[in-house]
Amino acid sequence: MPTNTSVVTEFILVGFSRLTSLQGLLFSFFLTVYLLTMAGNLLIVVLVSADAALRTPMYFFLRNLSTLEIGYTSVTVPLLLHHLLTGQRRIPLSGCALQMFFFLLFGATECCLLAAMAYDRYAAICQPLRYPLLLSQRTCLCLAGSAWACGALVGLGHTSFVFSLPFCGPKAIPHFLCEIQAVLQLVCGNTSLNELQIILAAALLILCPFGLILGSYGRIMATIFRIPSSAGRIKAFSTCSSHLVVVSLFYGTAIFIYIRPKASYDPASDPLVSLFYAVVTPILNPIIYSLRNADVKAALKRTIKK
Repeated sequence: MPTNTSVVTEFILVGFSRLTSLQGLLFSFFLTVYLLTMAGNLLIVVLVSADAALRTPMYFFLRNLSTLEIGYTSVTVPLLLHHLLTGQRRIPLSGCALQMFFFLLFGATECCLLAAMAYDRYAAICQPLRYPLLLSQRTCLCLAGSAWACGALVGLGHTSFVFSLPFCGPKAIPHFLCEIQAVLQLVCGNTSLNELQIILAAALLILCPFGLILGSYGRIMATIFRIPSSAGRIKAFSTCSSHLVVVSLFYGTAIFIYIRPKASYDPASDPLVSLFYAVVTPILNPIIYSLRNADVKAALKRTIKK
């Protein structure tokens, strides 16, 4: 495999530079979204850590998800804010590689973590008597640890792979972050084999957890429909509806971005889709899980009264 011996030492993140008249408005919007995202997810982390009633497997995974979303949005938004405020859009090669690594780490971890959360809902609804055994503290730690380890391996593997390829210009990345598909546009020569390897790895990482989630919810729905009372069905479904919303948002955009060839990359629409799952989804998670969750709202009231 060729090594990166190119003289390219930095890239330019094009981002929203063409919207010159909207730079101030965009800065205000992304700053507000970032602050709300941090506040909402930090609140969930604090509540789950402090409130004994929330020390269950479901909220253990939710705390991991909120921690992950804090990192996910912090990898992208602060740099975007800097670019919007100063107009300086250069990023060194090493900085680009670091951003890609963490972005892939958090994204891959979320793929696995959402599958673990689906298994938790399956065990709670379909195997209630065995739930404490199936989701013991040790099992939860193993599932969460495996998700983070998988994310780290994916981030390291893909980043090392992409930045071992030669870059010979141009240096402008048609994106607001060093997203893998956008960076591949700048690689010299024929990268069809490299693209195939990345697509296959992405398909394995995204579609396998997604298949497990679909299987879990297929069993969950079958169990819910067998509950005799409508009140019982509504209560059972409400415990997993929030997770279904998050899964739909995350996997829908991830499949669109990563499981396709480089030639289909659209510099006009793809950054907008990335914006959705990199910036918008992290702020939606605390809203979805807190406003629709009586336990979280009760824990917040107890914490305020202390």
